[in-house]
Amino acid sequence: MVATAGVISGKWTLLLLRDLAEHNSCRFSELERSLAGISPRTLSQRLRVLEEQGVVERREYTELPRRFGYRLTDKGRDLVPIVEAMRAYGTRWMGPVNGTARAPSQLPG
Repeated sequence: MVATAGVISGKWTLLLLRDLAEHNSCRFSELERSLAGISPRTLSQRLRVLEEQGVVERREYTELPRRFGYRLTDKGRDLVPIVEAMRAYGTRWMGPVNGTARAPSQLPG
C-alpha cells in the first residue's frame, strides 16, 4: 500500500493519470492545456518520475520541432481503477464543487 501511495502521491499525478487514461496518447502540450496552472517544468518532472516508475511511456515523434507523446503502460493502466475509486469517493463525500462532506442520504439518485 505504501509503495502504491508513493506512485500516485505528488501534486498533479492523479490528474495526469486521469488524462492519460481518458486518451490513448497525449502530447506534452495537450497535457499542459488540460492541467491549467501546471508549469511546464513541473509537468516535465512529473512525467519523468512516472516514466522512471514504469507507469508512463514516452514516444518521440519524428517531427521538427521535437514532440513527445505519453501514454500509460500496463502498470499505469492498472492504476486507473484506483484513480476512478478516488474520484467516486470525492464526488460522494466531498461534493462536486465546494468540498463539503455529504452523508449518503443527501446524495442525488
